[in-house]
Amino acid sequence: MKVLLDACVLYPTVLREILIGAAKAGLFQPLWSDRILEEWARATVKLGAGAEVVARGEIAALRVAFPKGAVLPPPSLQNRLWLPDPNDLHVLAAAIAGGADLIVTFNAADFPRQSLQEEGLNRMDPDQFMMSLCDRAPDQIATICETVRAEAARLSGQAIDLRSLMKRAKLPRLGKRLAA
Repeated sequence: MKVLLDACVLYPTVLREILIGAAKAGLFQPLWSDRILEEWARATVKLGAGAEVVARGEIAALRVAFPKGAVLPPPSLQNRLWLPDPNDLHVLAAAIAGGADLIVTFNAADFPRQSLQEEGLNRMDPDQFMMSLCDRAPDQIATICETVRAEAARLSGQAIDLRSLMKRAKLPRLGKRLAA
């Protein structure tokens, strides 16, 4: 399954690490465009000095790990599309050009299901998407989330509860399932 990851789901570190962990486990093929990656890098500026440099390093690592992840939609494709927010047309164009099955985004209002269905696409928020992956591969998803939790605890120097970490990562249903 090919999945276009919107910038809004790549920017939060814990969420990105979980999504990319699932991709590395072979549960889906991630897609993005240069513009999506650039939006992610620019969004990190508000985190302070050095954050953008770190993001660009992570982007370089993603490009190496997933050489087929980058999609370059032709300009003519974007010209024929419509979305409520024209600034998101590049996301839809990248999904179509990459042959994506799904767009993972928090921006439901900007990606109406009808517009996506006309292009053979669907959208899910990250919690829905990760729950669907957990239905298919519960042990793999549990391992990925535990690995991310352990690394977050190591970096912070504090104990971190999996369920609360998942809630902060906007994966509350996944956290509830994994904590059960």
